[in-house]
Amino acid sequence: MATLSIVNESGEEVGTYEIDSAAIADRISKQLLHDAVVMYQANNRQGSHNTRTRGEVSGTNKKMYRQKGTGHARAGSKRTNVRRGGGVARTIKPRDYSYRLPKKALRRATRMAIRSKIDDGEMLVIDQLNYDAPKTSKLATTLKKLGLGATKTLIATADVDAAVYKSGRNIPGVDVQPVRQLNALSVLRPQRMLVTKAALDKIKDGSFADGQAV
Repeated sequence: MATLSIVNESGEEVGTYEIDSAAIADRISKQLLHDAVVMYQANNRQGSHNTRTRGEVSGTNKKMYRQKGTGHARAGSKRTNVRRGGGVARTIKPRDYSYRLPKKALRRATRMAIRSKIDDGEMLVIDQLNYDAPKTSKLATTLKKLGLGATKTLIATADVDAAVYKSGRNIPGVDVQPVRQLNALSVLRPQRMLVTKAALDKIKDGSFADGQAV
């Protein structure tokens, strides 16, 4: 059983939160976390790389000079891969790198990632984030008071909060997501995780749809 401190926007402790990380995930599998992270990263690859073959580069097919009698090595077309400006011998073409692991595996990986944040002391609980309108400076000040000003941080909210999202999207190293969109990569990538008490309640009782694809 872990005891997490609950702080307010000024960084003052206003309570504690009891949570059993083993209830979120019974164990942490480094192999499963690795597989999930690699999958999400592969799905983010654009895959638009392209190199031209000798049949695709511009230029004539005419032999550059006669076969014998010049004193030089034999040469064919200027589009050959051995000459500058020619085609590529072993070319790469656009491809789709995406693939999908089983849903149950991704859900377990997300829970394992959250448990690792709790066990490693990298999760901070805030009582609430109330924003009537987007205010980047306000959120930046809050993060600074919490000691997260220069730290890559994931802010997890209970539900989609447009005001908090818009407040954090322009802050370098800050990502804002509702708990239902969390996945292993989004949880493990930042150094710290800041969750609202309402969001942690959803994580604790398991009422969030994790394992979303990127």
